[in-house]
Amino acid sequence: MIRPIVAYGDPVLKKRAEQIITNDPNELKSLITDLWETMYNAKGVGIAAPQIGVSRSIFVADFSFFKEEENFFEDELIKLKQVFINPSIKENGEDFNYPEGCLSIPNISEDVVRKNSVKINFLDENLLSQEINCSGIIARVIQHEYDHLQGILFTDKLSYKKRKEIKEELNSISVGDVEVKYKMSFLNKLD
Repeated sequence: MIRPIVAYGDPVLKKRAEQIITNDPNELKSLITDLWETMYNAKGVGIAAPQIGVSRSIFVADFSFFKEEENFFEDELIKLKQVFINPSIKENGEDFNYPEGCLSIPNISEDVVRKNSVKINFLDENLLSQEINCSGIIARVIQHEYDHLQGILFTDKLSYKKRKEIKEELNSISVGDVEVKYKMSFLNKLD
């Protein structure tokens, strides 16, 4: 089911997500399906559960968007489509500056500094333990989505000056004064 994406300004985006402990595999499968459908509907690369209003430690990403951009198959074992449940990451390497956007913060893109490689431990959709080392744009997507589970948005990583410059745009998003081609949920929507 396609769910509305929670917009900037909603407290769920600033809250640390709870670990997934489930005795109901159907509930987890349903959440995973909703994440995929919502992400693809919005033409995203990744989406975390808090972005659909669910404060649980899970995100999904489809790296096929980058398969022409990077040749990551030769040195990295990563599926094109991956579910990350209860992840933990270790960042390393050099700083890597690159423009980022976010489905919860539409129409804003800013350069963000992140590490160029990560090791991520997680459970996959079958609740099997996995470990992946990745770098470049794949590491960036993972760090961005992982941050959502920690209650951190990419705008939190911007300088004070840059945040001040985009404050008006962020306020407009939080009240629903933004045009998007996907369904969104606004905490403080103006009528």
